[in-house]
Amino acid sequence: MSTDDGRDARSGGQRTGLERINPPHLAPPTGFSHAVRAEAPGTLVFLAGQTALDGAGRIVGDGLVEQFERALGNLLQVAAAAGAAPSDLAKLTVFAVDVADYRRRAKELGRVWKRLVGTDYPAMAVIGATRLWDEAALVEIEGIAVVR
Repeated sequence: MSTDDGRDARSGGQRTGLERINPPHLAPPTGFSHAVRAEAPGTLVFLAGQTALDGAGRIVGDGLVEQFERALGNLLQVAAAAGAAPSDLAKLTVFAVDVADYRRRAKELGRVWKRLVGTDYPAMAVIGATRLWDEAALVEIEGIAVVR
C-alpha cells in the first residue's frame, strides 16, 4: 500500500529505516519495490551471488522453484551471518537462465519469497543469463542489505 506521495505505508522495514517507495503514477509493483531509500546511519552489507549450492558445493533442486528457494535461503543465511534480517534487504538482483520460465513460475516464486522473507520487498531486477558460474544452476541471487 502506498501513501499519496508514493511512499509505502506498510510498517515493514521500520526496524532498519528502509523506506519502500512506489509512486502511484507507475504500474503497481508485484513482488518488488520501485525504490528503497535508506536513512543514514547504517551499515551496508553486500551479499555475493548465491545459487542452490548445498554444504558440499553441489547444486540441489530439480527445477527453478526448488533452486530459487535454496538460493534465497543461502542468501538469507549469509545476510544473517552479517547481522542482517530479511527486512534489511534493500536491493536484489536475480540472474535466471530462463526468464520465460521465471515469469511462468512467478506465483510459486512469490509464495517462496513470502514464506522466507515476508512482504518487505526490496528494489529488484531479474536479468537473463546464458549460464551461471555453476553450470547446473538455474538461478543466482545477489543483494545489498542495510543494517542499523
